Amino acid sequence: MRVLGIESSCDETAAAVVEDGRRILGQTIASQIDLHALTGGVVPEVASRHHVERVNAVIAQTLDQAGIGFDGIDAIAVANRPGLLGALLVGVSAAKALAYALKKPIIAVHHIEAHIYANFLVDPEIQFPIVCLVASGGHSEIVLIEEHGRYTILGRTRDDAAGEAFDKSARLLGIGYPGGIEIDRLARSGNPKAIALPTARLGADSLDFSFSGLKTAVLNATRTELGDHSIEDWAASIQAAIVDTLVAKTMLAARGRNAATVLAAGGVAANSRLQQRLREACARAQIPCVIPPPALCTDNAAMVACAGYYRLRAGESSPLSFDTIASAELASSQASS
Repeated sequence: MRVLGIESSCDETAAAVVEDGRRILGQTIASQIDLHALTGGVVPEVASRHHVERVNAVIAQTLDQAGIGFDGIDAIAVANRPGLLGALLVGVSAAKALAYALKKPIIAVHHIEAHIYANFLVDPEIQFPIVCLVASGGHSEIVLIEEHGRYTILGRTRDDAAGEAFDKSARLLGIGYPGGIEIDRLARSGNPKAIALPTARLGADSLDFSFSGLKTAVLNATRTELGDHSIEDWAASIQAAIVDTLVAKTMLAARGRNAATVLAAGGVAANSRLQQRLREACARAQIPCVIPPPALCTDNAAMVACAGYYRLRAGESSPLSFDTIASAELASSQASS
């Protein structure tokens, strides 16, 4: 089964053709990072307009890479929730138009589910039950996956997401956009123990996260003692405070739920310290760990196509009337069917 995936939830216009949920035949990602760097963050109206300008060309380029035409597509998968509503509508409209014209089944995919399924592009034989850390600019969650499409949220952020904490801290330090990438780069030559920063514990057994205290501590410290440490030490200390909390909570969940596999997903999963620390912790616990390569951690359409494949294989599809939703919890059932 060849699935065309389309992703436009934020500031990447992406398309991919994935065969049988595992083989990427072609993919294209048109990023808007340079554009939004001018404003230090994504401007929704600007993002939507650029999706409109690029979506058709991105789909055409992807099919060309895959060496197929529209007749070589068996189904279409599109991210319809959550995300910037105007941005999502561009991808959803393109997907619906293609499904109608080609008379192909379409499946609406939750953006976070798609991030989780990026791992199945790396290893299609991942064993259940799975504990997955989902960490991105808008999400920080620990998810139990007992079988394909069956999710339980074990823990989530109570305030800022991990990626948001990275970006806000980077803005306070004046080190550019996107903040998480810049902090990761600078941290490689810094001392992660140079600056004592708070981490919210929230109780010994809690699997929730809270990063607002860290952000406030960075704000207060940069007003009085920024020059007392190198920017590299600041970056390394902030990164350690965020990452080590993510890893500790994930492993607590994995042990408590007897996970057969631990996964990481989302843009923050591309962080070098997170990948290293999570793999080390899993090795000590003797639990297999799968993390996608950085290109599959950030927003892409291959993950959407992969998630869609497993939904379609289970006999699911979505009506052309399905909604586009700005905010939606990850749920076991296909909310838009």
